[in-house]
Amino acid sequence: MTSQFRATSQSSSEQRAIEQTHEVFNQVPELNNWNLYSSDKALQDALHREGGSWGEAETQKYGAIAGGELFEAGFLANENLPVFHSHDRFGHRVDLVKFHPAYHQLMDSAISHGLHASPWTQPQSGAHVVRAAQMYMQNQVEAGHCCPLTMTFAAVPAIQLQPDVAELWLPKVTANVYDPSNKPWFEKQGVTIGMAMTEKQGGTDVRANTSRATPRNKPGPGQLYDIVGHKWFCSAPMCDAFLTLAQTEKGLSCFLMPRWRQDGSKNTMEVQRLKDKLGNKANASSEVEFRNAEAWMLGEEGRGVATIITMVAMTRFDCMVGSSALMRQAVAQATHHCQYREVFGKPLAQQPLMQNVLADLAIESEAAMAMTLRVARALDNQHDKQEQLFSRIAVAIGKYWICKRAPAHINESQECLGGAGYVEETILPRLYREAPVNSIWEGSGNVQCLDVLRALNRQPETLEALFTELNRNRGIESRLDRRLDRLTSSMNRLASNPAELEFGARGIVEDMALCLQANVLLDGNSQVAEAFAAGRLGEQPSLTYGTLPSSVKVSDLLQRATPAL
Repeated sequence: MTSQFRATSQSSSEQRAIEQTHEVFNQVPELNNWNLYSSDKALQDALHREGGSWGEAETQKYGAIAGGELFEAGFLANENLPVFHSHDRFGHRVDLVKFHPAYHQLMDSAISHGLHASPWTQPQSGAHVVRAAQMYMQNQVEAGHCCPLTMTFAAVPAIQLQPDVAELWLPKVTANVYDPSNKPWFEKQGVTIGMAMTEKQGGTDVRANTSRATPRNKPGPGQLYDIVGHKWFCSAPMCDAFLTLAQTEKGLSCFLMPRWRQDGSKNTMEVQRLKDKLGNKANASSEVEFRNAEAWMLGEEGRGVATIITMVAMTRFDCMVGSSALMRQAVAQATHHCQYREVFGKPLAQQPLMQNVLADLAIESEAAMAMTLRVARALDNQHDKQEQLFSRIAVAIGKYWICKRAPAHINESQECLGGAGYVEETILPRLYREAPVNSIWEGSGNVQCLDVLRALNRQPETLEALFTELNRNRGIESRLDRRLDRLTSSMNRLASNPAELEFGARGIVEDMALCLQANVLLDGNSQVAEAFAAGRLGEQPSLTYGTLPSSVKVSDLLQRATPAL
C-alpha cells in the first residue's frame, strides 16, 4: 500500500512537471492604487504656477480617489456599456438608457467633488485652474462620462443669459448632487445638462438646421416653445435637460429642453438609437426626434449661435483638458512599463533609443497640460481685457493643436509596451479610441483654424493680445525668437490675401501653438523648456517621436514623467 501511494505521488509530481510549461517572469507590476496628483510633478508645478496653490490639498486628495477606487470603475464602465430601452414592459414609451453602477460611481464622485461647477459656485482666482487639474485626473480614469460633466459645466454661462430660466435651473445644475433617477427635474436636488445641436444635413453648419420652434403663447426669450425636428447627435440622452438649436421666424435660436415637461409628463423628445462609436463607449450618444417637445428660449430670438457660443467655448476648453489627460495617462503607462520590463538584458528605460522616445512623449504631454492650465488662468481673469482676448483665441489654438497631437502620441506610447499595448487588458487601447473624439467634437481641426481667423478678422485686438503673450519671453530662447519671427512674417505676408491665409491656416495655427507652449514651459522647468525647443522649434522638426538631439538630458525628463508610486 505504501509503495502504491509512492508510485501515485510520483506520478502526480511528474504530471505537474509536464503541465508546468514555463516560469512567469520579467512581467511589469500593475500600475494601480496610485495618486494621480502626487505622482505627477509637471501637474504640481503647473497648478502652483497658474494660481491654483490654494486648491492643492483638495486636488491631492482627489488624485488618490481617481488613481484608487475610480480606476477599476473606469474599466467596468467600458466593459458594461449603456443599453437603450425605448419602451417599458407594458408598452409605454420611456426612452431610457441604463448604465452599469460603475458609470454612476464615476459620475457621483465627480459631481460630489464639484468638478461640474466649482468655478461657478466658488469663483475666485485660480478656480478654473484647480477645476481643470481635477478634471485632468478624472479624464485619465475614464473619458466617456466626462462628456456630461463638461456639458453641465459649460451650460452655465448660456443659461445665465436668461435670468428667469436660470433662477429655476442653476441651483440644481450647480449642486454637488448626482441623481440619475428617471423623474422630473423639479423633483431633484441636482441635475445634469446635455447637448443636441447637429442635424443630418448640416453637421457643423448648424445654420442649416431644419428643426422648427413655435411659441406656446407669446414669443421671445424665456418663453415656452414647441419644437419639431431631429438631432443627429444628442450627447448623454439621460441628462435632465439639453441645450438645442431650432429655427423660429427670426432665425436660429437657442433653447433649453427638459426631459420632463412642467406638468410632470414625459417630454416628447424620443431617442431613435444609440450611436455605435469608435470610442467614448461608456457615454451614450444618440439620435433623437422632437415631436412638439417643450423648451424654453434662451437669449435673443434669432441669435442662437451667439447664445450657444458661450457654452462651446467652455466645451472646447475641456477638449484641451481631455486630450492632455489622455496623453499623460499614456506616458505614465509607458514609462512605468519600461522601468520594469527587461529586453536584451536591461530595463527598457535604460536603453538610449527608448529613452529618447519616452522623453519625447513626456515633453509633448507636459507641453499640452501646461498650455491648458495657462488658458485656465486666462479664464479665471476675464475681468482683464488682455486675458479675455487671449483666451478667445487661445482656446481655438489649443483645441486644434492638443487634440490633433493626442492620437499619434498615444499610439507611440502603445508601441513602448509592444504587443501588450494593443491588448484590452491595458488601458492604452481605450485611450487610443478615445483620442479622436476631442479633435472632432465641438468643431474639427479646420473649424478651429477658421475660428482663429474669424477672431482675428472680427476682433483684430486678439492678435495683439496673442503676440503680447508670445513675446513676453523674447531673448531667452533663440529658437523661439526665430519661430516668432517666422510667424510674424507669415501673418504679414498673408494678411492682404484672405484666400491664401485660409489655405495656410493650419500652418499658422501650428506655429501659434508651438510658440504658446514654448512660452509656458519657459515659465517652468528649464530642462523641459530646453528639450521642447530642441525637439519642436528647429527649422525642420521631425514628424515622429524619439528624435531628440543628444544634447537633451533625457534621464531627468524620464524621472520627472515616471509615476512616483
